Amino acid sequence: MAQKYPMDRVRDIGIIAHIDAGKTTVTERILFYTGVSHKIGEVHEGDTVMDWMEQERERGITITAAATTCYWKPTHIASASPEEQSNKHEHQINIIDTPGHIDFTVEVKRSLRVLDGAVVVFDGVAGVEPQSETNWHYADDYHVPRICFINKLDRTGASFENSFKSIIDRLTPNAVAIQLPIGLESDLKGLVDLLTMKAYFFEGEKGERMVEGEIPASMKEEVEQRRSVLIEKIVEHDDDAMAMYLDGKEPDLPTLKKILRKATIDVKFIPVLCGSALKNKGIQHVLDAVLDYLPSPLDLPPVKGLDVDSGSELHRKPDSSEPFSALAFKVATDPYVGTLTFFRIYSGTLKKGVYVTNTTKDKQERISRILRIHADHREEVDELYTGDLGALVGLKYTTTGDTLCDPDHPILLEKIDFPEPVISVRVEPKTKADQEKMGMALKKLAEEDPTFKVGGDPDTGELIISGMGELHLDVIVDRMKREFHVESSVGRPQVAYKETITAHAEAEGKYIKQSGGRGQYGHAKLRIDPLEQGKGFEFINQIKGGSIPHEYIPAVEKGVREALGRGVVAGYPLVDVQVTLYDGSFHEVDSSEAAFKMAGSMAFQEAAKQAKPVILEPIMKVQVIFPGDFMGDVTGDISSKRGRIDAMNDRMNNSKAVDALVPLSEMFGYATNLRSMTQGRGNFTMEFDHFAAVPQSIAELIKEGKK
Repeated sequence: MAQKYPMDRVRDIGIIAHIDAGKTTVTERILFYTGVSHKIGEVHEGDTVMDWMEQERERGITITAAATTCYWKPTHIASASPEEQSNKHEHQINIIDTPGHIDFTVEVKRSLRVLDGAVVVFDGVAGVEPQSETNWHYADDYHVPRICFINKLDRTGASFENSFKSIIDRLTPNAVAIQLPIGLESDLKGLVDLLTMKAYFFEGEKGERMVEGEIPASMKEEVEQRRSVLIEKIVEHDDDAMAMYLDGKEPDLPTLKKILRKATIDVKFIPVLCGSALKNKGIQHVLDAVLDYLPSPLDLPPVKGLDVDSGSELHRKPDSSEPFSALAFKVATDPYVGTLTFFRIYSGTLKKGVYVTNTTKDKQERISRILRIHADHREEVDELYTGDLGALVGLKYTTTGDTLCDPDHPILLEKIDFPEPVISVRVEPKTKADQEKMGMALKKLAEEDPTFKVGGDPDTGELIISGMGELHLDVIVDRMKREFHVESSVGRPQVAYKETITAHAEAEGKYIKQSGGRGQYGHAKLRIDPLEQGKGFEFINQIKGGSIPHEYIPAVEKGVREALGRGVVAGYPLVDVQVTLYDGSFHEVDSSEAAFKMAGSMAFQEAAKQAKPVILEPIMKVQVIFPGDFMGDVTGDISSKRGRIDAMNDRMNNSKAVDALVPLSEMFGYATNLRSMTQGRGNFTMEFDHFAAVPQSIAELIKEGKK
């Protein structure tokens, strides 16, 4: 079957924002106007299409990234001739709606890795908010082209100017308004398109009818002035257009749009649109801008990867005739079909019934069912093509970040890096029956979410779960109850400390046991060195001449890995360590895998004690917003928490914003403290920034269990 939509008419986009900027409502309107949803879902009524998990509908927030496919013709086609209205202008848009809450940042990060463009939604009252900045920087990391939509301009206190200025001041000087709102707050009537110099009003019960009208006389001067700024900025990106402009001529509309498109794809230009999703104003223009300015897979360079044998760089062009390559960006458990693996195809075609190679795990997977996803319902298809997002049912080995490819043309695509968990709680099953189900439930949830880890306390045997924040772990416990019917008791949140080493060290481990009959003999010599933060664990085998037989090397590594789980300072997991096995010895009769595993563990523990080990604590990026009268109290309190203030900024209505880095252990109960300090008028956001060594005095408290 041929690909229905040529590659230049496919868009893979994400919708990202701070929590409560109206992102899911924007997506719901997109689904309505593109004909996917025949009823508009409202977040406040708990009936949205994209928020399909029960917790999402109850909490009114998006937790997981839901994927959907929809189709759109540019609005100017609606008034064109029947021939022009044919499907040759229709585009396929694959959308991922991502969460805005800080605890679910992993969903945003993994989505941006597989997207070609993004719509960034801002609250027209609040402007740029902390999570907006975080997501913006993630998009910068992956070089994702984007357009902005200033939403909620119908709200009391809305200001297009202030919101637009906050984008310029805090995110990028490359943002340029291509629209202006007609009216604000309850008087929001429509918008002016600065490129076409036309006013648009939205009629019909759901704003589905777009009507052209006259630009209000009171706005004409401002519109002219803003348009000249826009045209100047556009022609800066094209020498011929600039020469024409300097000669006093303006390039025509198709030329302007073409230049604007290229500059947006190169992330040199960020078009800014406006409206109100809730009041059905401006969404059709957002869809038009997705087609006009965001890239198709053809507009981007070939995807890079590694040859699994030689390590040399490979490229795959975005072409369905190229060898198949794809990245799995999410794994989810579905109550009806089991494990769903969401993926994006970078090259080639995937057909039902074939075998593909998972080069990350060096395993073969059979493709039994391929699904095109629409939020919570799905359409089974026989094949998908380059640029498509889809889901596979029942893969055995594939997890988030794995590469799937043609077995005859292997390639390893760049993985997705995820932060380490920062907060832990103890969980206990309420009954014996719950105990049996809990292990399976936690295993499945950990497979879905790379920032959720399950471990055990070796002293007490209790289960410990770790994640990115209290809400993150609340949702995990809630899902255990709803989806797996496991009731559990949850302990008090605790900081997920880590340990690392700061120096080189060498040690040997000898495990020798003689007690009649066959003995045990394992002997390993190790060198250990610190790695850069976030690099995890690296094991290097430098055994030469057979001092340890080849079959025992994996046992040494296994012993080291087990020892990493229990650090030498206070028993916290050891991270960012390079271990080199360089020598050892064996016994022809008494050596065994178990003996070498013990030897590896003993050698590592001894070396770690000599390598100046330290305890690491999570440091959080905190932003506190409060009335200016309380500046002294708030900054003094942050300093008392071992916090470092990085910036202080003025906000609207005499408010102040303080950005600081504060250890997580000092932030428990901060919401209550802040309320009492600011008479209930302060609020804050917090996200993980990095791990840092704790001062010696704090390390002693941690060892004693007092911190």
